[in-house]
Amino acid sequence: MATVGAQSHLIFGLRTGVRNNLCFIDDQTVVFPSGNNCVCYNTVEKSQRIIPGSEKIQGMRALAISANRRYLAMSECGETATITVFDLHHEQGRKRKVLTAGDTPAQEFVCMAFSQDSKFLIGQTGAPEWMLIFWLWEKHKVLATIKTSNSNYPVNQVSFNTFNNKQLCVSGTGVFKVFRYTEGVLKQISLSNIESINLLCHAWLTADSVIAGTDTGRLLVFESGDLRREISMVKIKRIKATDGNESRLGHRITAVLSYSKGFACSLGSGKVCLFEKKEDDSYTRSRVIQIPGPAVVEYQEIDTMCISPAEDTLAISTDRRQLYSFSLSSVDMNKVEDAHFEFLLQPFHSESITGLSICVRKPIVATCSLDYTVRIWNYETKAMDLCKEFQEEVYCVALHPSGLFILIGFSYKIKLMNLLIDDIRTFRDFSVQSCTECAFSHGGHMFAAVSGSLIYIYSFISFEKIFTLKSHIQKVCGIEWGQDDNQLVSCGMDGAVFVWNTQTGKPVSDCIFKTCSYTGIGFSSDGKTILVVGTNGTLKEIQDFQVTNITVSRSSRVIFTGTSSGTIIAIKYPLPLQKEWIIYQAHCGPITKMVITFDEQFLLTVSEDGCLMMWKIVDKEGRGLKSTRQIIHTEEILVTKSDLEKKNQILLKLKMRLEELHIENEYHLRLKDMNHNMMMKELSDKFTQEIESLTTTQQKWLRLSTMQGQCVYDNAPNQSLCHQSFTELSYSKKLIVEHNMYQDLQRKHLKMHEEYEMQLKAAEAASIQAQEELKQLYEAKLQAQTQLLSEVSQGEQSREFDETLKQLEEDEKSKISNIQLNYERKLRTERETNTNLKGEAGVLTQKVYSLQRMIDDSCTDVNKLKEERQRLLGLTHTLKGDNEDLRRQIKGHERDNAISNLKKKNQDLEKLKFVLDCQLNDLKQLVEPQKEEIIRKKERIHQEALRQSDKSNSQMKLTVSDLRLQMRAREMELQKEMQKVRDLETHLQRLKSDLHNCVGFIQEPKKLKENVQTIYKHYVSQPDRVSDACFVNAEASFRLLIPTGVILTSTILTVGICICCKKCRVYANFENVTLISEINELRKELHSLRSQVKEQQAQMATLEMNKSHLAQEFDQEDVN
Repeated sequence: MATVGAQSHLIFGLRTGVRNNLCFIDDQTVVFPSGNNCVCYNTVEKSQRIIPGSEKIQGMRALAISANRRYLAMSECGETATITVFDLHHEQGRKRKVLTAGDTPAQEFVCMAFSQDSKFLIGQTGAPEWMLIFWLWEKHKVLATIKTSNSNYPVNQVSFNTFNNKQLCVSGTGVFKVFRYTEGVLKQISLSNIESINLLCHAWLTADSVIAGTDTGRLLVFESGDLRREISMVKIKRIKATDGNESRLGHRITAVLSYSKGFACSLGSGKVCLFEKKEDDSYTRSRVIQIPGPAVVEYQEIDTMCISPAEDTLAISTDRRQLYSFSLSSVDMNKVEDAHFEFLLQPFHSESITGLSICVRKPIVATCSLDYTVRIWNYETKAMDLCKEFQEEVYCVALHPSGLFILIGFSYKIKLMNLLIDDIRTFRDFSVQSCTECAFSHGGHMFAAVSGSLIYIYSFISFEKIFTLKSHIQKVCGIEWGQDDNQLVSCGMDGAVFVWNTQTGKPVSDCIFKTCSYTGIGFSSDGKTILVVGTNGTLKEIQDFQVTNITVSRSSRVIFTGTSSGTIIAIKYPLPLQKEWIIYQAHCGPITKMVITFDEQFLLTVSEDGCLMMWKIVDKEGRGLKSTRQIIHTEEILVTKSDLEKKNQILLKLKMRLEELHIENEYHLRLKDMNHNMMMKELSDKFTQEIESLTTTQQKWLRLSTMQGQCVYDNAPNQSLCHQSFTELSYSKKLIVEHNMYQDLQRKHLKMHEEYEMQLKAAEAASIQAQEELKQLYEAKLQAQTQLLSEVSQGEQSREFDETLKQLEEDEKSKISNIQLNYERKLRTERETNTNLKGEAGVLTQKVYSLQRMIDDSCTDVNKLKEERQRLLGLTHTLKGDNEDLRRQIKGHERDNAISNLKKKNQDLEKLKFVLDCQLNDLKQLVEPQKEEIIRKKERIHQEALRQSDKSNSQMKLTVSDLRLQMRAREMELQKEMQKVRDLETHLQRLKSDLHNCVGFIQEPKKLKENVQTIYKHYVSQPDRVSDACFVNAEASFRLLIPTGVILTSTILTVGICICCKKCRVYANFENVTLISEINELRKELHSLRSQVKEQQAQMATLEMNKSHLAQEFDQEDVN
């Protein structure tokens, strides 16, 4: 077994095709399927808990959660369909029960539901049986089964009655049936004729009514199992049970959800309508909630809706693998405008993920998908940092080791792009068609791109193509750089593995298996072993380019491999002799890419199911691995100069706005304090007067009560008068109690006012602190950018004079613009003071109120203060004018002094401008002689270059003429030698014919002798063609062989002559070879001389171009 394994850490993605694929566990936690797992996500803590699926299954079909939010049922298909019930209160999601259909043959359960008391569970099997099974699931007991439909009418949903645990509903295409469980049997209690209606979803509204949505956009209400009415988007209308053949109206209603205030239903693509229940049991549409973005709404259809137990959050899932939520607690049902959903977790990929890449310097991951997007994820913060959408499909992606650049492959080209703080921008294109694989070298100075069977290697520094690797016959499926970047290994569908030398562009070694097509490749940790994966489900380990084993490999301690079924296999490395490994349930589709981070802490996998999974690599005790490499992640980002300037301008505006709001807030608080003090004073005066009057009346009634008490004892007939006195006394006591209650309320009001002031101060301090933090952040960024600019400016010494001139001009312009802005701002404030004075007059008129109006206003002010605390930032723009008025009013008496000071400042600025103009003229006078010296030096350099080029050209012409003369002389000598060879061949033919004639005188020795002598005289007289020694030898041989016979004599002569001719031919051939070699050498020298001439001409052209550029620059400088 592998000593190192993996634990699922984080998943980004949603699995579609699962019925009811989103459920609330509590108010902050939702559960949804992702890959071959279920994810429990806490929206507050931003954490995940992953429940893995079962092994040896073919797929997930449906989810269901119990009414008490404790149990989760998962339907899985296979040879035998199963339903697994998990206990969500357990930390790891412990399995409670695994339910099967028993004797009923079933390959899948298409939908499920728990009863309201969470004791019963129903499951609907698929085609062709369509059996409904009723379980007492805790005892694993099948209580009843019934056939609900046939293959022509599929079932879409089953549910329990929320008011009755023994009643349930089944709906589908042409199917709507209500069953009741009695006496161990499911009995149908209604029959509706809706064969032509396709019911997609339903929900229970009351104990006997069900609302259902159709594929034609209709909302049908069933009561006691019979179709009674239809709810339209505007009103409710009565319909007949047979009225099912209406034409299509609206869009598909794929989800319906009921809650205490009414119900919600999906409407077409990306819309949810909320219906509110009225007093007469009718429903009206109160709100429409949309998925944000018109382009997204058009193509997204809602699959599932769910609501939190507190009914304050509505969540939905779509067929584009996205999750959204909406807060119902903030919904104002009286508003008409539409609301928008927000992302519940993160925006996921909606199509198959084709590329995955990481970098060394940052904890980020880049993924690309067929949904035209590239996304940047951070595996430390567990969030998506950036998303970029393109106009065409993206096939591959590669991050630069620095994490500041990214390479993206498209169908017609690849783009090298900058990773900015909030965008991905292109700065270089390369014409590589259908690039399916790309990768940066470990040093980042080169990158490789694959197009079909070709591999292109480019330089990241010069952006030039270095090599084109052409050895594969079919498509290349994988490339990997060596640790030292001197080697590149590739594999393809042709079963070939090549190791390339990146310095020469030639293959160093290869290994070909035509019976297997390779889809992935990599190096081992030591760089000596190549690991390739094939289409036959195996992975080969190649060492010294010979197959040693079939296995799966990844790192120095453990090997991770992905399969076509979506599982991950971990094998110990070095490889054991036995087949031992660990299988992890990961994705529901083939794994396309997988990579381990450089610190060996995380394993990242992507698949065709559109999910990105992060696995934590642990040892056998569950602890994280200790990395041998210390990776330090940087926080640098790329920011363009224009973006930085915009953000600085925005920061300045926000600072000014914050100061203005602070002053406005203080002004308004002072006004409110003044109003409250005046109101309190008036109230206190009034209440003191009332208290005095009440005390006098109280004393009066007390005296009367004592007198009446005495009258009761003295005069019994006067009991009515006593009763009246007692009632008056009781009312006086009640008045005293009310007065005390009023004083208590007044104290509470003062306490709330003090608390609100403290909260305002705290909010002000928090805003100032946030402002300082933002200021420090942007100052640090600005300092870093200024340092970069200063470093760049140090290398550009030749342009210092131009830059100083430009900076001076820009400074002057900025100062002038600032002065203009200041004057305009002051003029604006002076205008606003008049309007503010008018506002103050209106404020003063509000001081006169009656007592009852004052009490009501004080209550409303308390409520308004609570609202202002929440909307302080939103209401700041309304307080600006009053704040400015107060500031101008306070400083009104200093206006004349300010104007005189501004005039003085203006005079000082004019003087400073005059001084700067003088300095500018002096600088120009200093620059002009230097420009003249530069022009003179350039002319000298140009003249010297021309002289040298003329000298070299003259020398080259002389050498070329000498070489041409030598070549012509050699050609003449060669022609002479060839003529000699032809003459020798003709004389040899003549000699042969003469010797043949001598053979005719073989019987006459004298004539034979004469003929031989004539031959000798004729041919020996030409010493240049046949040598004397050769002929003497022939004659001697002829004399010696006369007695033996003429035949032998003739043969010897011919042999001797042939030998002589062969020697001559060999000598001529030797001379020809030497002449040809000399001619070739002369041609090489001529070619080199011509190339030198071309290079000198190119140098002359560059010199002329430089001269023209310098002249243009000097002209521009003169113009400036």
